[in-house]
Amino acid sequence: MNALEALLQYPLDTPTGDTLPAAGGTLHIATGVKWIRMALPFALNHINLWLLRDTVESQEGWTVVDCCIDRVESRTQWEQIFANELEGLPILRVIVTHMHPDHIGLAHWLCERWSTPEHTCRLWISATDFNAARMACQVAAGHGGEAAAAFVQSHGIENPEFLSMIRERTGYYANLVPRVPSSYVRLMDVMTVKIGGQDWHCIAGYGHAPEHIALHCPALNLLIAGDMILPRISTNVSVYDLEPEANPLKLFLDSIAKMKALPDETLILPSHGKPFIGLHERIRQLEAHHAERLAEVIEACAKTAQTAHDIVAIMFKRALDLHQLTFAQGEALAHLHKLWFEGRLKREKKNGVYRFSAV
Repeated sequence: MNALEALLQYPLDTPTGDTLPAAGGTLHIATGVKWIRMALPFALNHINLWLLRDTVESQEGWTVVDCCIDRVESRTQWEQIFANELEGLPILRVIVTHMHPDHIGLAHWLCERWSTPEHTCRLWISATDFNAARMACQVAAGHGGEAAAAFVQSHGIENPEFLSMIRERTGYYANLVPRVPSSYVRLMDVMTVKIGGQDWHCIAGYGHAPEHIALHCPALNLLIAGDMILPRISTNVSVYDLEPEANPLKLFLDSIAKMKALPDETLILPSHGKPFIGLHERIRQLEAHHAERLAEVIEACAKTAQTAHDIVAIMFKRALDLHQLTFAQGEALAHLHKLWFEGRLKREKKNGVYRFSAV
């Protein structure tokens, strides 16, 4: 545990170690709330999913929050949960916090698996992320292909091998999310969803995904935070080729600042890491983290003009694989863009490459 984590509380842990759900099982969080933890084949090696006891149209069952990527191992683990954790009841609906593959990958399968002639198991998600997911299943924008390669090249990446890998990465999203349900229920900011007799309030967040929805239940003192508030790592905030002049870091910081209105003793249920208490402290840590990175970026740009790829080496001191470098490049650009939009940096394009320097 690092020094920042030590300032948070992990109420489920014991003096002898971490408390985690078993593979294929769940862990009780609160009345009617169960925690599922599924493995991911990435450096970020797991995702947390949630089962909420529910009643929909007088039918007893469960609501699922987030799904995991579509692969045999994930489906197998879900089948174990169906057999052992649902108490003989069906899944009634699938809520997805946002369109990233580890969250929406199996939504189509879950909805089809649990729909019957009497009840349609429906996807609930923001309209922006529903349509972004549908588009990402069909095109390579933001994830690979010629446009993505040209975009990262315009921001300083020259390595031919890396550019070739980006060009060939056209099926990345579709491999993890082969399709999404054809219809959905729209979630919106400040909307209230009744789940298991309790009010869950939708909180829209921006910067990490197009329109991320977190869910707060005052009665249970819980916040299903998705990827907006994570206890150990900072949420990825990136600029991609689909929206090349985006300012996602400002959107993200504004979004988490809004969450300061929630009680500090709220139990946070994050998509990665463990449930924790210390919302206000964690928001302060994230704000300080990005302030430090922004200071590093503007200091570097004051010395000489920098590409986003130059900034990657300043912000990330460790070796990065392709998956990590893609995110790191996008995050470096997000920090440059925030300073550029604030008028603290200027941007110039020469020989097809953007460079940023202090004003």
